[in-house]
Amino acid sequence: MKKSDFYYNLPESYIAQTPVEPRDHSRMMCIDRNSGTIHHRHFYNLCDILKKGDLLVVNDSRVLPARLYGEKEGTGSFIEFLLLEQKGDKLWEIICRPGKKAKPGARFTFGGGRLTAEVVEVKDDGNRIVQFECEGNFYTALEDVGQMPLPPYITTKLENKERYQTVYSRELGSAAAPTAGLHFTKEMMQKLKDMGVDFAYVTLHVGLGTFRPVKEDDVLKHKMHSEHYCLPEETAEKIRQTKANGGRVIAVGTTSCRTLESVATFNNNEIKADEGYTDIFIYPGYEFKVLDGLITNFHLPESTLIMLVSAFMGYEETMQAYKVAVEEKYRFFSFGDAMCII
Repeated sequence: MKKSDFYYNLPESYIAQTPVEPRDHSRMMCIDRNSGTIHHRHFYNLCDILKKGDLLVVNDSRVLPARLYGEKEGTGSFIEFLLLEQKGDKLWEIICRPGKKAKPGARFTFGGGRLTAEVVEVKDDGNRIVQFECEGNFYTALEDVGQMPLPPYITTKLENKERYQTVYSRELGSAAAPTAGLHFTKEMMQKLKDMGVDFAYVTLHVGLGTFRPVKEDDVLKHKMHSEHYCLPEETAEKIRQTKANGGRVIAVGTTSCRTLESVATFNNNEIKADEGYTDIFIYPGYEFKVLDGLITNFHLPESTLIMLVSAFMGYEETMQAYKVAVEEKYRFFSFGDAMCII
């Protein structure tokens, strides 16, 4: 498989800059996994597609306002931090720019001193380990000072921070939103529950590596980033019961998919409570162990995410669906429309 096999031409104007209001009024391409038949619906039509006994597995990770703009102590020169992963008490791995200002021992302030940070280490890949200091709770200070780390293809200012969070987000830790879940409203979730469709929660903290381009032309040489996940016992039990009762397990988003398939892979095809790190890479030829359906957005050309979708739906079917999506002027990427594959 070559990276170029997963290329498609996308007009820049099709990249969604703002989310649809209300959330569940985004369009949704529905694809029958067996026949490849495509129907054009809206996300709220999910209530007509799912049935009693189905289980939706969602990622409850919450996005950190992880982008910080500040200045270097002593010089007042500009610095930008992007938080990647917590390493200890107020100790974080970050990306910064300009990097030449962030040598070990350099100190920076954010929000007029609400947060301060000192560079502890420069890693081989150029990332920094920094120690933050603040009065009171670190996450409260971060909420006050930080901005949402929107992907680089979104250039319009986000007026409401919560629109880059799912309505069920609760576990702080992601550097990017699990965007397939952005389409749900609380009212729609309740309607689905009233129908007998259940929800189960996993946590996978999305790293920026999700957006890292595949550089190797040979897809199999690509090295995936590692992300922390947690699948609680309640979720494991719901999945087991759904399977036993003949219901469908449907992952909301590629992050939920990767969590489920990682747990099954690590536990000899068994779903049970598990926590750890995964760098699973799902591409065509992969045999799914858990999923019966997938709800996702439309992904970047040549990305690992479109490769995952191709593995689940089939390569030819996926590329055809994307061709149709462009022809039908769907909205693409994080704030874009949805795809439902069952």
